[in-house]
Amino acid sequence: MPQHSPLHQHAAPIEGKGRSIGIVSSRFNPECCEGLLAACVEELRNLGADAVEILTVPGALEIPLALQSLANTRRFDALIALGAVIRGETYHFEVVSNESCRGVMEVQLDTGIPVANGILTCDDENQARARMREKGVDCARAAVEMANLLRRLKNERTT
Repeated sequence: MPQHSPLHQHAAPIEGKGRSIGIVSSRFNPECCEGLLAACVEELRNLGADAVEILTVPGALEIPLALQSLANTRRFDALIALGAVIRGETYHFEVVSNESCRGVMEVQLDTGIPVANGILTCDDENQARARMREKGVDCARAAVEMANLLRRLKNERTT
């Protein structure tokens, strides 16, 4: 049976103390985005995150540039992208969904700062409303967990 290193631990309590988290939230589809943001901030506080900074942008396509700007400050342990893209009758849904996701991924790979992607891509507003609370909470937890993981890996390399 393979042995698991400490990197393979599961279900460890997530502790946000000492972590600084930046959030970029879209204002498009405001009811959903406000719900995502409220749930996310509440969970970050529950986890004990020390600092939370929130920026808002017009829509999902603007999220990656704002994330990149926050990441480049090097003040944040992790970032969170929040938005809601609702399917319409044109190809625009696919463009916004795919390009915002690609941009979010590029930010974290280019900067080494983890980004929890909470940009909902749903067929209708009902789907988005049904998912907003859980996704906001999930993103807060993922951001803190990844910040902790990267700090632990950095500490292991220096010891």
